Amino acid sequence: MIDIEVLHRVSETLAARKKADPDSSYVSSLYQKGTDTICKKVAEEAAETIMAAKDKDMLHLVWEVTDLWFHSMVLLAHHGLSVDDVLAEFRRREGVSGIDEKKSRSAEGARA
Repeated sequence: MIDIEVLHRVSETLAARKKADPDSSYVSSLYQKGTDTICKKVAEEAAETIMAAKDKDMLHLVWEVTDLWFHSMVLLAHHGLSVDDVLAEFRRREGVSGIDEKKSRSAEGARA
């Protein structure tokens, strides 16, 4: 099972980095550069995750998924969200068929 506390600690660190000097903090520099730069990092890490999976390099896959999760958490924090928001959504979806969950999102989009 995943150590959920490590995700909370990382989330807290990411929130604290909003006030850090961008010259001394990688995360702070990402926040300063904005959403487009952060999204590019998430896309880059997603592509590297796919390549590692296709290469069947399991250790590299774990490294890249870790980078993907980290940069996704940076994106969440940039928008005032945290790992808790994602965990709440996982709890909401738990036990719900993927097909039914997708249908519910389609129905919500049609109402908007």
